[in-house]
Amino acid sequence: MRSRRGLLAAGAVAAALAVSLVLPLSGCGSARRGEPFTGVVAAPLIQLDTGRLVFMQECHRCHPGGEAGLGPSLNDKPLPGFLLKFQVRHGLGAMPGFDEERISDEHLDQLISYLQALRDRPLLADSERPPG
Repeated sequence: MRSRRGLLAAGAVAAALAVSLVLPLSGCGSARRGEPFTGVVAAPLIQLDTGRLVFMQECHRCHPGGEAGLGPSLNDKPLPGFLLKFQVRHGLGAMPGFDEERISDEHLDQLISYLQALRDRPLLADSERPPG
């Protein structure tokens, strides 16, 4: 029987391997840059407002409006919420990790809800876009 420490180490290696396999593929989609969103958002409005505020304080510099900037686009990142949380907490490449003192667990949940709401909202068809 493996020791508890051995099981934890094996779990950490498996999680790191899964992240290292999924993350490089997550940037292969379109950037969805500048395309307006429309539709009803399913998450509670207050949760999205808080998530948007956290995004503006911590993420907007590198991912302006969820689009590519210093960092890659987030609007089309197909990762599930738990992997987004892992990346925010631990960082990846040039992205720093954000600990619980910088982004609380509650605010991280709200940030992930905000990012998923942006990603999941349908895009306007070209014929529905306002002129300009």
